[in-house]
Amino acid sequence: MKQSISWTLLLLAALLWLSLVCADDSRLPSGETVEQWLWFDRMALWAVACTVIGLWLGRKGACPDLSGCVSWALIAWAGVQAVWGLRQLYGFAASGHALYALTGSFFNPGPYSGYLALALPICCHEYLRQETRWLRYAAGGCALLILCVLPAGMSRSAWLAAGVSCLWVYGCRAGWGGKLRTLWRAKRRQVLWMAAGAVCLACLAGAGLFLLKPDSARGRLFMWRMSARAIQAAPWAGHGAGNFAAAYGEAQEAYFAAGDYAAWEERVAGSPEYAFNEYLQTMVERGVPLALALCAGVAACWYAGYRKKRYGCCGALLSLGLFACSSYPLQLPAFVVTGGYLLAACVCGGSWRGWLAVALVAGGVGGMRLDSDRETVQACREWTNARALYQAGAYASAEEAYRELYPILKNRTEFLFEYGHGLHRQGKYEASNRLLEEALRHGNDPMILNVAGKNWQALGNGTEAERCFWRSVHRLPGRIYPYYLLAKLYASPAYRHPEKLEEMKRMVREKKPKVPSTAVREMREEVEKLE
Repeated sequence: MKQSISWTLLLLAALLWLSLVCADDSRLPSGETVEQWLWFDRMALWAVACTVIGLWLGRKGACPDLSGCVSWALIAWAGVQAVWGLRQLYGFAASGHALYALTGSFFNPGPYSGYLALALPICCHEYLRQETRWLRYAAGGCALLILCVLPAGMSRSAWLAAGVSCLWVYGCRAGWGGKLRTLWRAKRRQVLWMAAGAVCLACLAGAGLFLLKPDSARGRLFMWRMSARAIQAAPWAGHGAGNFAAAYGEAQEAYFAAGDYAAWEERVAGSPEYAFNEYLQTMVERGVPLALALCAGVAACWYAGYRKKRYGCCGALLSLGLFACSSYPLQLPAFVVTGGYLLAACVCGGSWRGWLAVALVAGGVGGMRLDSDRETVQACREWTNARALYQAGAYASAEEAYRELYPILKNRTEFLFEYGHGLHRQGKYEASNRLLEEALRHGNDPMILNVAGKNWQALGNGTEAERCFWRSVHRLPGRIYPYYLLAKLYASPAYRHPEKLEEMKRMVREKKPKVPSTAVREMREEVEKLE
């Protein structure tokens, strides 16, 4: 009896550790994930209690394997996410984003699909290895639920990660490695032909995925190129944690300012918060040596799990690693925590020391973060209320709220931009520029430069205004708005340049917007009246 309770408590601890994936708070700004960290802090402390009691009750027997408990906890939460997604598809639940029908508890379909792809190889492994019928049915049923939802997410990265990792798990269970070695010794030519055929199929699949969303694929390639330029600027120490967007913006600005770029690059360029490649982003922020050291550490844990035949957890890590090549999973708490426990599951076995070490580390992290995360969550909720005032045009009232929240939220680009823009609307141009300068150290949105330029123009400094507007142009040369602002600057009596004005009028008139809109038409009509 005690042994059963012990095993139940340890499985409950694993469920608590991974439960943050379903934490959601509609009172926070869209895309804000601090609520998940607060949830993890609390659940980690509860999980310590469950682990200690469970280990004490089962002290005379064997502990369950950590990899098994983590695997089944991940299967359970992935099943919840799959059902959540099905309810969204059929209109029984609201989506987390106005533009997408399917997001689960996430903000958009990309990370949601990646999470399901992470769980699928574990479902495959448990289905193949379990001898108990109801456990096989549970793993197989969850896999079917995931397969019902995963195609609708339209995430090519998740499809690739799920397909490769499940194939790897099946190959390990079926002993493909040994069979290939035997076949290589007996029939090398056939193996080479098979390898060539597999490469051709992979190329065809890659071409098909590229043609599914060609501009999206080109956009990823362009982002990686700009990320590589940012790495070149600080290859050893990096630009600092959380500074990817600012470093990327500077690299893209310098690239377009040089003028030697293709038309498609201008079309697909954007202002991303993430590199959509975790390896490149880590190199940008932390430097190349530390990024390589982290990869080596993960590879060592993965190999330890492979040697111990924990193929499910290894397959999930493989899926996460492939998904991280073209997405941003490690910027979200659910993936960071899940990845951490998968690494622990690969290394630790069924010893009570392993269980206790994992529980104490998680509980210690949760305990240290609890107060600060609680304070940040409360500040984000108040920010939501202040944003309503800002969007309604009550800038003076919003300013008071933003001023109080500034010490806690001063590292969030969107918060700083809203605060600075509200000051701009009130005519407090110098204070606005101080905040926008801070925002530019955290983000890469050209609108920050546009508002800063308008502040300088209002202060009578046309030279600084022109510099800001041109920096905005070079960040995203496909945008019409900064050319419009330059045209108005060159037409102003204090900074009149007739030749430059005519050039900007031509740019506003001839530039093709990504999406035609009433705002573009109005800008074109207005600049034609400038003299």
